[in-house]
Amino acid sequence: MALFSLLVAILVERLKLLPSSLQFNHLMERYHKQFWDDESLGTEFGVAMALILPALVVFLISHLLHGIFFDLLSLLFWLLISIVCFSHQNLRGLFKQYIQAACRGDVQACYRYAGQLDCAECLDVVDEQDLGQNVGQTVAWINYRYYGAVALFLIFFGPVGAVLYCSVRFYSDFNIKNNKGMPLVDHLHTLLDWIPSRLFSFGYVLSGQFSSGLGAWRQYALRLRCDAKTIVTQTAIAAESLPEAGNAPISLQSTLALLALSKRNFVLLLTLVSLLTIFGFVS
Repeated sequence: MALFSLLVAILVERLKLLPSSLQFNHLMERYHKQFWDDESLGTEFGVAMALILPALVVFLISHLLHGIFFDLLSLLFWLLISIVCFSHQNLRGLFKQYIQAACRGDVQACYRYAGQLDCAECLDVVDEQDLGQNVGQTVAWINYRYYGAVALFLIFFGPVGAVLYCSVRFYSDFNIKNNKGMPLVDHLHTLLDWIPSRLFSFGYVLSGQFSSGLGAWRQYALRLRCDAKTIVTQTAIAAESLPEAGNAPISLQSTLALLALSKRNFVLLLTLVSLLTIFGFVS
């Protein structure tokens, strides 16, 4: 079910078939407004309940659907959760606007859209070439957070794992955007990212220049306390030779190179999942 769910979810996301109101972050915003306030999220218990409750509901539904109609309902539920977790048209829209601004030479718009792609870090660049490399790193990071990590949790832990990871990611971003100082969220996010970030970034090594990528991966991934973003972005940069000249605008050249690497890495992930499914290691 994992491979089939991934393929269908990717297809639906690329074709933009899921309305924005049904995409994960929008559903989580409604969930947050409906059930939680600043006081309840000021304690570790309240935060833990907010993070676990969506995954717990998914677990209960999965348990109730198990074995009904030859597990057809379970398969449909897998598909539904996968599609919801993989659909992020707001990010895709921002990236498209960045590319369009670069193609028409609107540098100020490029800076504005680039700054909105990653809420966790302020944009700090000196020129258009530096901007292109920075956005390329952000693309590699987004590809991990919103696709690679979700796919890994779906493969190994099913819909429950995917929803748990996405819930923690949502509240981590919410914490940063609103400067809430919520307890537990950042530590749990770091813990959930520890193994997947190292696995996914190793895919950049296999998808790009192996020797330089492996050197960077060993330098960062073997550090116990190295954060996931550093591992993913630095390995991606090392694994892909960034062009110095080309027909594309300067602010796009490095971005497109790292985007191509991210696509190859995700194809590699799907290939490995296919092989694991064939040999019976993944259901």
